[in-house]
Amino acid sequence: MEQQKSLKFSLWRQRIGYGSADFACNLIWQMISLYLLFFYTDIMQLNAASISLMFVITRIIDGVTDLLVGYAIDRTHTRWGQSRPYFLFGAVPFALFAVLAFTVPNLSGEGRLIYAFVTYIGLSFMYTVVNIPLASVLPALSSDAQERTNLSTARKFFGFLGAGVVSACSLAMVEYLGGGNEAQGYHDVMMIFGIVGCLIFFFTFASIREIGVSASPAKVTLSAALRSLKANRPWQIFALNILFMWTGFFLQTGALIYYFKYYVGSTALAATVASMMSIVPMAVNFLVPYLAKRLGKCRLFLWSAAIQLLGLVVLWAGGRNELIILAGAFVMAAGYGAKESIYFSIQADPVDYGEWKTGVNTAGTLSSINGFLGKCAQAAAGGLAGLLFAVSGYDGSLAVQSEDAVLAIQAMYVYLPAVLLIFSMLTMSRYNLDAEYPRIKAELNARRQQEDVDISEAALCEQKG
Repeated sequence: MEQQKSLKFSLWRQRIGYGSADFACNLIWQMISLYLLFFYTDIMQLNAASISLMFVITRIIDGVTDLLVGYAIDRTHTRWGQSRPYFLFGAVPFALFAVLAFTVPNLSGEGRLIYAFVTYIGLSFMYTVVNIPLASVLPALSSDAQERTNLSTARKFFGFLGAGVVSACSLAMVEYLGGGNEAQGYHDVMMIFGIVGCLIFFFTFASIREIGVSASPAKVTLSAALRSLKANRPWQIFALNILFMWTGFFLQTGALIYYFKYYVGSTALAATVASMMSIVPMAVNFLVPYLAKRLGKCRLFLWSAAIQLLGLVVLWAGGRNELIILAGAFVMAAGYGAKESIYFSIQADPVDYGEWKTGVNTAGTLSSINGFLGKCAQAAAGGLAGLLFAVSGYDGSLAVQSEDAVLAIQAMYVYLPAVLLIFSMLTMSRYNLDAEYPRIKAELNARRQQEDVDISEAALCEQKG
């Protein structure tokens, strides 16, 4: 009885510890997704085309740093594990760069642009350092598919909670702390979020344990990792989906405040919808383990995406009618919540497939490439937004935008995300790992057990010799 209680406590401690790391990530990254573009255009008064270029350049740099971090994780073997140490050592620099990114320096226009480049690149790199381990550590926390779904559900619950805190409170906090000075308000809010996030990463480090690893892990070469990924068909499909799924997400979230300010005409409704996009998914998240059991991971992803698309259509059809907008946002949030939660559970399975297929565990490299693709999607969204703003004549100093600028904002919030969501569904309809995963997992576990036995016998022979 006591042993069962201890096991249950350990499971929940790990679930909460693992999940809370995404709360920390979202305290900072949700601010970036919702408000950094607005901060650059309307507060720092940077040129939209220059911002677009900055996003693209940053993602090119990320292409190198993401692979290096993933490769480093695959070659990291400490008494704390492979991925755990990165939460400990990455927490403080991540929080520091987050504060610097939301600080307006006393510089000329060109100086502010250079400052934005440096701080945004630094922030993006440190996000890589703490976020890629959040994905790479999952296969090592448990070998059980259902427990991985439970861990992913915990992650997204806390992730949505963090996003909800930002969506519901950040603008009010900016106004209160800034006292009418928006620049000061954003700086102070990010200071608070950075300190809280840093402490949570320390808690995550103390709460999780990496157990699902071989007794004698081999060093993985970069060429072997890349060959393994080349043979990993399920991951290739999943990776393509990342581009469609997250480009639509970042495009829409970045355009939210513009859409409700300049098209709907209500910034208060923007805060309500932003909060709904975090609170509703947090509630729906509790159903994901049950639905995943009944439907399978991929089918749940597709059904959730279809519900999200339906909500987006309702929101679009509602025009400026607030009740219809809220109804559409509710449906959209429900679909999005279930989809994103199961997405992170799916992400761990191609790691096992790759190891089963090629004998190479590429958790770090795979997670880093997934992270890089997500950042490519964010760069594409930011670059496209900057381009649309530049072409349409958007001017952040104007209270009323031109018809072309408003149309560009509608495209960013509704039309393009809907098209990308359809492409995402078509891509994931070709993902078929769910059906054969139980057999693959059983064979892989048997292989690992035999490897451990062989290692133990070899060590015993050496001692006798």
